[in-house]
Amino acid sequence: MAAFSRGRQRIRTLYCFKTLIFTRNYTAGKFDYDLVVIGGGSGGLACSKEAAQLGQRVAVLDYVEPSLKGTKWGLGGTCVNVGCIPKKLMHQAALLGTAVKDARKYGWQIPESPSHDWSTMAEAVQNHVKSLNWGHRVQLQDKKVKYLNTKGGLVDEHTVRAVNAKGKETTMTAKNIVFATGGRPKYPAHVPGAVEFGITSDDVFWLKESPKKTLVVGASYVALECAGFLTGIGLDTTVMVRSIALRGFDQQMSGLVTDYMEAYGTKFSWRCTPKQVKKLPSGLLQVTWMDLNTKEEHRDTFHSVLWAVGRAPETKTLNLEKVGVEMNKETGKVIVAADEATSVPNIFAIGDIAEVLPKCSHIFPARPR
Repeated sequence: MAAFSRGRQRIRTLYCFKTLIFTRNYTAGKFDYDLVVIGGGSGGLACSKEAAQLGQRVAVLDYVEPSLKGTKWGLGGTCVNVGCIPKKLMHQAALLGTAVKDARKYGWQIPESPSHDWSTMAEAVQNHVKSLNWGHRVQLQDKKVKYLNTKGGLVDEHTVRAVNAKGKETTMTAKNIVFATGGRPKYPAHVPGAVEFGITSDDVFWLKESPKKTLVVGASYVALECAGFLTGIGLDTTVMVRSIALRGFDQQMSGLVTDYMEAYGTKFSWRCTPKQVKKLPSGLLQVTWMDLNTKEEHRDTFHSVLWAVGRAPETKTLNLEKVGVEMNKETGKVIVAADEATSVPNIFAIGDIAEVLPKCSHIFPARPR
């Protein structure tokens, strides 16, 4: 969700394609495409366009499996649809609310208690995202990249099976294949009611109606960003933290962030873990949680529960292991070398599904130079 990460990914993608295109023998006409990219997010779009500019015949396969709540979106990946772009727009809505409140001090005649309409904001945000979806399709067309709204998986190391929304299958061959399928939010399946009644960041940006009083479970940057704009537009928002906020980040800075959020109205339940989510006849969600300090159980009701407890790579349906692509069985990620190459010479992985292990060179076959 970070612009810096996208910039770094673009640099890594360019490096990958210099290696991919110029270090392998080209056999004209042997394959349907020189390159098939599976995944139409930031990494997949960048690498497909760069490869096309270098004279390669390229196809991009991108299909979004609807979330458990049925949310779906178009071309562009997490950042465009359920990440950076809608998040920043909703933060802007929150900042405007703060500015409106301050405006009275500068002579503006503003109602004492200005109100926010979620549906108006959501429609504007979603329309903007849809315009970006269309823009990415136009860019691919302009660069002569074939776009297919299909889900891709391997048949063998040079063959991809593509399945569309109606279940129709086609196959295509490619000299090289790049996987850039990213990740999706996790649900805590061990918590009764979590899957049935909760939402994730895949859903919150596409809600037609306000989530109202919301419990955000988790303390990653995704959790805090969502909690921040929900508080900013005037919603009662609580963040449930199991241990520390922003694990892996500088903890002095983390403390400043959470202190700032608390000062602006976000509530925090520290050292707490959810035990159950139950839907009441009123439609409210009753959440039961454990205070890890006192070992006592507590309950409260919310209109929405947003899970932000981590993300999982989208690799399970790609059939990577079938052709010998080395995987990290614990994380589900694809093991790659410094040039994004996998253990299969013509298959690459970039972005959130890839994991660079410096000491794994023994699994990679020698490549021509």
